Amino acid sequence: MSLRVTVVGVGMVGERIISILRERSFPMEWPPRVCATRERTEMLDGEKFHVEKTGENCFRNADIVFFAGKEGAKGASIQWGAKAQEAGAICVDNGSDFRLDAKIPLVIPEVNPEAIRPQTRFIASPNCSTIQLVMVLHPLHQAARIHRVVVSTYQSVSGWGVKAHEELLSQMPQALKSLDNIGFDPLVLARPIAFNYLPHIDKFTENGYTKEEMKMVLETQKIMGNESIKISATTVRVPVLVGHGESINIETKSKLSPAEARQILSNSPGIAVLDELNKDNPRHDPLERTYPDAFNIRKPQYRDMVLVGRIREDPTIENGLNLWCVADNLRKGAALNVVQIGELLIKRGIVRP
Repeated sequence: MSLRVTVVGVGMVGERIISILRERSFPMEWPPRVCATRERTEMLDGEKFHVEKTGENCFRNADIVFFAGKEGAKGASIQWGAKAQEAGAICVDNGSDFRLDAKIPLVIPEVNPEAIRPQTRFIASPNCSTIQLVMVLHPLHQAARIHRVVVSTYQSVSGWGVKAHEELLSQMPQALKSLDNIGFDPLVLARPIAFNYLPHIDKFTENGYTKEEMKMVLETQKIMGNESIKISATTVRVPVLVGHGESINIETKSKLSPAEARQILSNSPGIAVLDELNKDNPRHDPLERTYPDAFNIRKPQYRDMVLVGRIREDPTIENGLNLWCVADNLRKGAALNVVQIGELLIKRGIVRP
């Protein structure tokens, strides 16, 4: 018998959840039930879907409900999570509302699968920028115990959602003519994003950091089960359609060489290291090295991976490393992670096809 799945939200993440369920042959009845803020017909991943208006009926007989996050109705899991559980479903939430709830497991399957217990009925998936950060930190922490992290992000517009994606595309022709008076909606991004960068993701908090920056701090500590790890984050929106980059500085309690870090990360699930001499480069630079960028995640072999490069020693501290990582924020940073959580529920026998 196949599982019955409901997907709530049909934005950029919701569509990718549907796509990935198909790609990975998730053991379910096809098609999934798809719900959003209003009833309509949508083309999702090349297939026509009848989208129902979200209501209690959407969860009847469902085994798993995937909440896409702010796609559809922001806070959908607050409104409908309890109803879905009452109907007998297990909820996997890509939204931010329950991530820091002490009673809710916050899960990256490659990092902390043990956080899901047999009685678990609701699981949160972390912020996109947190996922790729922790994927890199976790194996290094296991080897050398991380003491402090300083991370700066370079986050694509799709991390906001479809409206920011559309804003960048619409602003580009204007910006090519003139950088003055570029039209923008301040309720989407605070300033024009074409040919620009904004150190402003989500709202500011009283300590001067943004909510996105504090998410990275608090979510990372929760997932790694260690509030003593010191983390400082600066998050920046950049004019890239898909793919987040992160510059990470790590201070460990014991020495870890760049070569050792490369080996550890190369052997870690979900990670690909692109960091070796590139002797055939057109600049004929004998020291040039390979490294990942946003175009790498367009390649099928890398689209579901966290890509790491520029691994080097930080000589300004005793046990320091600098590195760079890139991931598809809509896939591993969101849709893929929630589907992998669904696969983990099956593997652990918590739901049975």
